[in-house]
Amino acid sequence: MSASEPFVLPEEAIEEKFLAATGPGGQNVNKVATAVQLRCDLFRLGLAPAVYARLKTLAGSRMTNEGEIIITARRHRTQEANRADARARLADLIARAHIVKPKRIRTRVSRAAKAKRIDAKVQRGAVKQGRGKVRIE
Repeated sequence: MSASEPFVLPEEAIEEKFLAATGPGGQNVNKVATAVQLRCDLFRLGLAPAVYARLKTLAGSRMTNEGEIIITARRHRTQEANRADARARLADLIARAHIVKPKRIRTRVSRAAKAKRIDAKVQRGAVKQGRGKVRIE
């Protein structure tokens, strides 16, 4: 999979359940189950071990011990909009897990830079040393 093409979620890995939602919708909220709880079985996605590990850290508490990610969407007033929102959020999470961060290359401070910093410290210390009490003899 390349970075440009989006990750396609297989339908057999997804399970949806509709719940009574809180939030926008007025009295409609009390009558219709508009919120959606999306469960995705990660083992059915066939992810690479490195991608799975990154996804596990990105998902955090949304991931269960059984290897499922649970996303609850209740932002919108309709089932269809919440369903699309949950799927988009899951696809975004999986797409972010596919991004490999470049490894940091350790650099060393040069000898000249170290010497310059020490000289600056010595100079600053001399300035502070000169601020002592003045003795009249």
